[in-house]
Amino acid sequence: MQSLIGVYECNVDAKGRLLLPAAFKKQVQPVLDKGFVVKRSVFQKCLELYTMDEWNNLVKDVNKLNRFKKKNVDFIRMFNAGVKPMELDNTGRLLLPKDLMTFAGISKNIVMSAAVNMIEIWDKDKYEQTINDPNIDFGALAEEVMGSMGNKGDDVELP
Repeated sequence: MQSLIGVYECNVDAKGRLLLPAAFKKQVQPVLDKGFVVKRSVFQKCLELYTMDEWNNLVKDVNKLNRFKKKNVDFIRMFNAGVKPMELDNTGRLLLPKDLMTFAGISKNIVMSAAVNMIEIWDKDKYEQTINDPNIDFGALAEEVMGSMGNKGDDVELP
């Protein structure tokens, strides 16, 4: 699947339903009928929404873990905690499970943010706090994470 693009503010109704933004729906159209998987994020208090194809690719690596090692079994259990399959209803809405909404602190206003091959679903205030964290220097982080990727022109000396 191609990388997803976009950040959209949405609302969740009292039952936990949200309308998948049209731009995301268009991007996942080829696999829309296969459904989605939603799960807790590993590092943040948000949810991760995967197309079924992307989820199956991710789970291939998890299934390679040796289940006779306790740390692997513990990881698998935590990784799968709260994982739920999802489908769009007839009006294009997703129903977020209450336990996952509680985990992520989601109330009414949310942000759906593309994260390469999946969509993060955040409580709007938590998302704003995270992306505006004064303790994170994005330029330094970008250099550390991406700076050694071997881009063309790495060794070019400018006059």
